[in-house]
Amino acid sequence: MKTLPVGIQVYGLRDLLENTPENFKSVMEEVKKIGYDGVELAGLYGLDPAYIRDTLAEVGLIPLSAHVPFVDMMEDLDKVIADYKTIGVKYLVMPYMAEEFRPVNPEGFKEFIPKLCEVGKKLHENGFVFLYHNHDFEFVKLEDGEYGYDKMFEALPADYLQAELDTCWCDVATGMPVEYVKKYTDRLPVVHLKDYIKKGEVKNMYKLIGVETEESDGDTGYFGFRPVGFGQMIWEPILEAAIEANSKWVVVEQDEHYELSPLEAARRSREYLKILGW
Repeated sequence: MKTLPVGIQVYGLRDLLENTPENFKSVMEEVKKIGYDGVELAGLYGLDPAYIRDTLAEVGLIPLSAHVPFVDMMEDLDKVIADYKTIGVKYLVMPYMAEEFRPVNPEGFKEFIPKLCEVGKKLHENGFVFLYHNHDFEFVKLEDGEYGYDKMFEALPADYLQAELDTCWCDVATGMPVEYVKKYTDRLPVVHLKDYIKKGEVKNMYKLIGVETEESDGDTGYFGFRPVGFGQMIWEPILEAAIEANSKWVVVEQDEHYELSPLEAARRSREYLKILGW
């Protein structure tokens, strides 16, 4: 059975690193021991890029990609390029779309597309592949009935923008993660594996990923992240679709861990994938 290498999004391990960056090597050693092949970075925690490169090489983890806030790309793309060239990542990822640019605001979304193209063009010229990591708010239908998510990829050539599909948020928004993996065949090098449980009406999901939101009346449901295989996602067809779509990596991401430690959650996700032959 064909499989893909499995990485982990380091954002899920931030509690172990944000105030103690000196733990970077020991945390990466644990990640390797659990069975991950690579890491997707989410900030450098004040560490020198060369140190991160050398540490990951010593531990035996591939720095496959990095989430970089779009504002950082717009303000100093040359520094972003220099830092991540030093580390050796292939994929640079826009992880989050600011509210003013979202499809629910058509004028802001229209202004956003050229900015996205500008960044993607320069990253391509410098040897990177630029990826977009979604949430659910990109899946708003525009006047022509198409999702804003799809409009982004129609507007830019594949050289300037490819996808990093977050299967959890795609499932929340559309219920069609398998179909979306297949839809972006040859334009989806990295697939995010994120599991969750959702019950009832939930209006404040983004407070779970650190986004300040007002409490909403009628929010009587429950939404929570889980290790891969411990939520409501059905993973076999998604993994099979990733193979068919010629993806290169799958990356485990869990934004919050609740009663579990970040490394225990990471271990459970990896063990579940091993059960499936991954």
